[in-house]
Amino acid sequence: MKDGLEEIVDIDLNNCQSVKEIIEAMGKGGGFTGRYLSDALQILREMLSEENCLRYLSFPASLVATGVRGILSSLLDMRLFDVVLTTCGTLDHDLARAWAKYYKGDFNMDDKELDANGYHRLGSVLIPKGSYGELVESRIQPFLEELYNSGKRNISPSELARLLGNLVGDQNSILKAASKNSIPVIIPGIMDGAVGSQLWLFSERHRDFSVDVLEDERALSRLVFDSKNKKSGALILGGGISKHHTLWWNQFRGGLDYAVYITTASEFDGSLSGAVTSEAISWGKIAPTAKQVNLYGDATLILPFLVKGLER
Repeated sequence: MKDGLEEIVDIDLNNCQSVKEIIEAMGKGGGFTGRYLSDALQILREMLSEENCLRYLSFPASLVATGVRGILSSLLDMRLFDVVLTTCGTLDHDLARAWAKYYKGDFNMDDKELDANGYHRLGSVLIPKGSYGELVESRIQPFLEELYNSGKRNISPSELARLLGNLVGDQNSILKAASKNSIPVIIPGIMDGAVGSQLWLFSERHRDFSVDVLEDERALSRLVFDSKNKKSGALILGGGISKHHTLWWNQFRGGLDYAVYITTASEFDGSLSGAVTSEAISWGKIAPTAKQVNLYGDATLILPFLVKGLER
């Protein structure tokens, strides 16, 4: 250490026997994005070891279409997080993959040809059309009918996610892991997806059926206000409504104490997805004293190593 500065240390992979040791060596290496991966690991490890801490896991649905679904599920199986905030597509993809198969594709494939051959393309993932909308409808409508006939005429998105998780047999299912471990899955934008469309379709035939999004807001308020004497932390993957809802509710308790944000978005268009964690301090959504880091890169590339690095 000289004048408060840390010297750059060359990385010697011969001395690294684990992912954790490689990431820690990257931190000492100083540059460039690698050192922030090391910072993220340190913050995440401290957040998860803090006993008196309410922990949020926030992510968009696109990750659920990839193999990262298995990592997200394992985080919930290990009860490392207390609440999930995500988008409706998480229900869509988690259920569809529990009932059918997705396939590897490529960003440069011919979409006209894919459409003609019965495939949707989600980035580099191929989804057979019969494994998505039609399949979800064929399973969700009977499920809702049974629910309705049992006397359930009003349901919150998190309760819907819990009940659907109870039905899934796939051990890699996010919904199954959350349901099994009593972890609420909050979906503020429940109508924006295939399952949301099925809710609308069902309500057209049963006008006394409704989805109560305010009940989940009440659940979030209870979590937030009951945790006033706790710390609060979040692992936020990607942006959008799930990121914003995580930050929004934490402003009512003085902001997050820990924040690890993984993103590919740029802050220079003024979007919420691109906004760095420090910007949230000015809104009271992240505490001024919080341990925070912005890690730029694709979560499908970063998350496997970050989670593996948590192993002791």
